[in-house]
Amino acid sequence: MLNVRNIHTYYGNIQALKGVTIEVPKGSIVTILGANGAGKTTTMKTIAGVLKPKQGTVEFLNKDMTLYRPDQLVEEGIALVPEGRAILSGMTVLENLEMGAYTRKDGEVSKDLEKVMDRFPILRERKSQLGGTLSGGQQQMLAIARALMSKPKLLLLDEPSMGLAPLIVQDIFEIVKEINNEGTTVLLVEQNARQALKIADYAYVLEIGKVVKEGPAIELLEDTSIKEAYLGH
Repeated sequence: MLNVRNIHTYYGNIQALKGVTIEVPKGSIVTILGANGAGKTTTMKTIAGVLKPKQGTVEFLNKDMTLYRPDQLVEEGIALVPEGRAILSGMTVLENLEMGAYTRKDGEVSKDLEKVMDRFPILRERKSQLGGTLSGGQQQMLAIARALMSKPKLLLLDEPSMGLAPLIVQDIFEIVKEINNEGTTVLLVEQNARQALKIADYAYVLEIGKVVKEGPAIELLEDTSIKEAYLGH
C-alpha cells in the first residue's frame, strides 16, 4: 500500500533522513521505533507531505505522491495525527471533528460523525466544549477521531501515547487495534516500544536517520538488542 523508497530529507543543510526505505502492506500495523532524534517524526512528515525529500520516492497505492501537498494526500486517503496532537484549542470538539472532513465532498459526513462519536463517547458528551479544555487523553482521542473523519485508508500516528497516563495509553492502543481491525492500515511512531510491538505486525528501528533493523514485531519483541535499547531489560 505504502512504499517509501530511499528517502533523504533535510532541515535546511542538516540531513535528517539518510536513505530510509519502509513498506506498509494494506491492512497491517507497522511501527517505527527509535530514540529521540532518530528521524521518526521526519519520516512521518515526509510521508504526509509536510516535508519534501531531496531524494527518494513516496508511493501510495502504486502512485508516486512524493511531491503531493498535505491536503492532496488527505484526499488520496492518508491522514496524519501529529506528535503533540495539534487540535484546534479555540474550537469546540464538534468543530474540530467537522474540520477533519474538510476535503470530503460525499454525503456521509454526518453519518461518520455519529460513528466516531459512538467510538469515542466522551467526545459526544463534550462536543460543545472547547478542544483546549479537554484532558490530554481526551485531546488524543479527538485528534484520532478528527483524522478518521477524512475516511483514511492509511492512518499515520506520531507518538499517540506521549504524556498520557498508563491506563489511558492502554485505551489508546486498544482503539488503534480496533481501527485496524475495521480495515484501516496504520503506521505508528511510538516511544512506548513494548506496547507498539504488541499490536504491530512489522517494525522498523531508526537510528540517526537510517533503518538499522527491521522484522516481524513478534521477533523484535524477543530481540536482545531491542530489549536492551527500548524495552528496559
